[in-house]
Amino acid sequence: METGLIDRYDTLLLDLDGVVYLGRVAVKGAPEALTRAHDTGVRLAYVTNNASRTPAAIAEHLVSIGVPATPEDVVTSAQAAARLIAERVPPGSAVLVVGGMGLRVALRAHGLRPVTTAKDNPAAVVQGIAPDLSYGLLCEGALAVRQGAWFVAANGDTTMPTNRGVLPGNGSMTRVIATATGVEPVSAGKPEPPLHRESVLRTGAERPLIVGDRLDTDVEAATRAGVDSLLVLSGVTGPLDLLTAPPEHRPTYIAADVSAIHLPPAPVEASGDEWTREGWTARWDAGRLRLTGGGDVLDGLRVACAAAWAHAGDGRADEDDLKEAMETLKP
Repeated sequence: METGLIDRYDTLLLDLDGVVYLGRVAVKGAPEALTRAHDTGVRLAYVTNNASRTPAAIAEHLVSIGVPATPEDVVTSAQAAARLIAERVPPGSAVLVVGGMGLRVALRAHGLRPVTTAKDNPAAVVQGIAPDLSYGLLCEGALAVRQGAWFVAANGDTTMPTNRGVLPGNGSMTRVIATATGVEPVSAGKPEPPLHRESVLRTGAERPLIVGDRLDTDVEAATRAGVDSLLVLSGVTGPLDLLTAPPEHRPTYIAADVSAIHLPPAPVEASGDEWTREGWTARWDAGRLRLTGGGDVLDGLRVACAAAWAHAGDGRADEDDLKEAMETLKP
């Protein structure tokens, strides 16, 4: 009997925005899927690039939408950034926070002193997304970086998904200080190593599966760490993004949402110059990807991705060569 995907792993390292929830609303089926995983003994770690809220606040939100969580289950880019800074500057150093409470709490946990003005001569400036981020605080951060403070970004996400649509992320906001000073920040969040290291240290994971909705953060982080990844289509990534993904952005598995952890893996079979699964066939003909068949469109996407990635090798598939396949994948 074929077992579920989850049976291959001891820990799920779950992104939040676009995987578990969209803004304040749960992704359909996520609470039930994660509760079932928790009840079977799989460790759930909620790994987020969002540094605005504390682990306690995030856990409270998760519980309110029916997802099992405690503050200890939450690993944030704020915590990864705080550890990164604490390993470089003396204990008790001032750190200017261009962001929210999540960063301030994480810094205090590592014996550092959060401040809000460049007059305090901070050893570092750390920036994370916050809904009330002000021009004045950005100015203080820029002044401190110009004075020689080490510039750290909680993450480099240029966008973040919400139930209202895709909004600017911390990576977009850090451009203000970077442009004003000519200094690029060091990023602690996905796909950079600090957040994955923080996650493994906190969970003791030996066979983790990274579950995310972004190729350039979640999947690339898994690639860099040499672990498997599940890309879900409930967030920002679409079919064309997957078909044109370079090697570091190609997930191990593709699914509609996180409930797929309880389903068997969906392998694609390759035979010669054809890739097949569940009634779908993909092949290259005259430099164009041809996709034929019917049934679950997601299986069609899996087949098309396998063919596109094999054809592109270490590069990216050309969008023009994929137009016919994309038309076939439309609902």
